Amino acid sequence: MNLKRFLLVLVVLFIGLTFLFGGYSQWNSANPEKTCASCHEISPSAGEWQLSAHREIGCIECHGTAISNGIHSLKEKANMVFTHWGDGKRHDEIRMTEQQVLELSERCIKCHQSEYKKWLSGGHSANYADIFMNGKHNLEEAPYWACLRCHGMFYDGNIKTLLQKPSNADGVWKLKDMNQATNPTIPCLSCHYMHANNELLGRPSRLDQPNAISYDRANRKPSISWYVRDSKQIIRADKLMKVEMKDDGKPVKVADDAATRLCQQCHSPNFAHQTGSQDDRTPTGVHEGISCNACHSPHSNDARNSCKNCHPALSNCGLDVAKMNTTYLDINSPNNIHSVSCKSCHKNVEELREKIKKSV
Repeated sequence: MNLKRFLLVLVVLFIGLTFLFGGYSQWNSANPEKTCASCHEISPSAGEWQLSAHREIGCIECHGTAISNGIHSLKEKANMVFTHWGDGKRHDEIRMTEQQVLELSERCIKCHQSEYKKWLSGGHSANYADIFMNGKHNLEEAPYWACLRCHGMFYDGNIKTLLQKPSNADGVWKLKDMNQATNPTIPCLSCHYMHANNELLGRPSRLDQPNAISYDRANRKPSISWYVRDSKQIIRADKLMKVEMKDDGKPVKVADDAATRLCQQCHSPNFAHQTGSQDDRTPTGVHEGISCNACHSPHSNDARNSCKNCHPALSNCGLDVAKMNTTYLDINSPNNIHSVSCKSCHKNVEELREKIKKSV
């Protein structure tokens, strides 16, 4: 091959590759209605996305492209094509695997770094080893299918494919695939639905008042939701059923905000809806009716120093609430924050009431 022919081949290849990659880049940046949503399986999701708080973020920012993750991405996109032309699945049958959910969570971090760091510092960042290889807990309650309802709701198998029973007296169950050990059991999509119908994030209307958001915060739809493992459905938190609670048979006032409803899906009571049973944390006593978020910070769930949000403005009994033992870890704690009452500190409540009346 002479030099002119060789150069001509290079020029043709260059032009061809330019058109190929240029066209591919334009495809990825084009309106989803003309690209992704043109497939009937994807169009419902694209329609939801257009009404969500993420509608100004392109599909590829979360879902990537056919070459964004090398051979892995090419394989996934090829599977989509074969699925489309193969057995004709409906869009509601297309579900992400747990690995895809975790990969999507990694992309969430790019924009939500503060939330990620808070989540990482809290109990909701527990991984499979923390939950399922805890010998003490394994001895108290053997793992069973319902564990995956909250811990590992996106796991592709079941409790039998995940664990094997202990072979010695330490009671520690073993993960059949140890690669699963460091995976988080409660990733972002456990409580957040990317395509949820919601407003764009509001911006401060005044620079000197950063909390003065232009939209009505009180009427804004919640950004949290609940993923139901059994039916693989997503329910917005404010649409969840309110749980009726009782304390020794007496009705208990329960906060009716979206966050509390969501928390109760995992921190739930026994069949009788008795407060403090099973994993329930419904406040009774002096804190009856308050929301989980009144004390717990979103994402980190940190409740330290939360007492000062209300006290000492509401505490006129002369006690330093910040020094009380308010832990919930011990159900017999004298000042368990979820059940503390006037009687917890004051034996003679009537005498306390008279004291308060005189101090007012």
